Amino acid sequence: MEKTNFLEENSESEDYIEPSSSHSYEADHICSNAFLNRGLHNPPTEANNICSNFCSQCCKLSTYNWIEDLPDNNNIFPIAEVQFKNSHKEFMHLPQDEHLHIGDIVVTESSTGYDIGIVSLIGDTVKLQMKNKNVKEVSKKIYRRAKTSDIEKWISVVNKEEETMMKSRYTAWDINLDMKINDVEFQGDGSKAIFYYSSNERVDFRELIKILADKFHIRIEMKQIGVRQEAARLGGLGSCGREICCASWLNNFQSVATSTARTQQLSLNPQKLAGQCGKLKCCINFENEAYQEELKKFPNIHTVIHTEKGDATCNKIDIFKNLMWYSYKNDTNHMFYAIPADTVKQLIEMNNKKQKISGLEEYAEINQGKTTEDTNFNIDDLKDVNN
Repeated sequence: MEKTNFLEENSESEDYIEPSSSHSYEADHICSNAFLNRGLHNPPTEANNICSNFCSQCCKLSTYNWIEDLPDNNNIFPIAEVQFKNSHKEFMHLPQDEHLHIGDIVVTESSTGYDIGIVSLIGDTVKLQMKNKNVKEVSKKIYRRAKTSDIEKWISVVNKEEETMMKSRYTAWDINLDMKINDVEFQGDGSKAIFYYSSNERVDFRELIKILADKFHIRIEMKQIGVRQEAARLGGLGSCGREICCASWLNNFQSVATSTARTQQLSLNPQKLAGQCGKLKCCINFENEAYQEELKKFPNIHTVIHTEKGDATCNKIDIFKNLMWYSYKNDTNHMFYAIPADTVKQLIEMNNKKQKISGLEEYAEINQGKTTEDTNFNIDDLKDVNN
């Protein structure tokens, strides 16, 4: 009888959980498509070397051809942008005997053998991109459109990338290397692969290269990337709800300091300031100059206001509302008073003229008790997330 009750309870709980755990076939389709990070909605077919399902928005650091429909854009610029895996793009000379379009699968020049990519930009937009990325010389070229045999080979090597990455990860762990292999990109002809890895220290991976070369019978190239580049390759959504900047458009990483967060009066909370890479969010730098300009309009926050009720110090600034929050040093109730910045300047002038100030209450717009906001973080707490 007890066994029957136990089974009935289990069946009831399973029936209850089942409706909420819906299966997403769209997610399965995305995960099974190894060519999504090359800009293809669906895997290519061997018989089609012109991909109508190419979409640059599927790639990292995608570029919209906003002058494509202009009448003067006659696409005579002899250089094209070719998309490879993730943010790997290169500028290459177009072949003279073929007229290529965006989405064409092409065979391109490589240091050894050949590679296969997809034409992602042509025309005058390429000229603007080269100027934007400060590319002055282009040495490589596009050979031709890919043939059926080329595409078959390309499909087979791309489908091996995920398995190769996991095997190489386990191999690195087996020989006790302090590194993480984040991604593997095979060359189109299958003769070479680029292994992207991240590590906090310098790594001697000569033994690892020998093992991987014997295991996969290919040429190995190791490229070290930082945690920010790793997050850019993986992608994701930020706390703002949009795609993270390093995956969508940001291609140069500037250092972010904790002083920038202090300038913007942000709470020194590592959980709020850190991005998906574990470092300070790059967007903290974006508006820093505007904050610095606005702070020039405020009096010095270290200036003490002397009143009949005691000395008052500034605790924080609300730049958008032009308010400065003050509290008494000897106040056991921990009350805060929000005073406009212009009024604070007047109070400081009154102090300089030895005029009496009865208290902050009559000048404050808001009186508020101390909140339980998580602001009790030391600067040492940000060492792990600081650049």
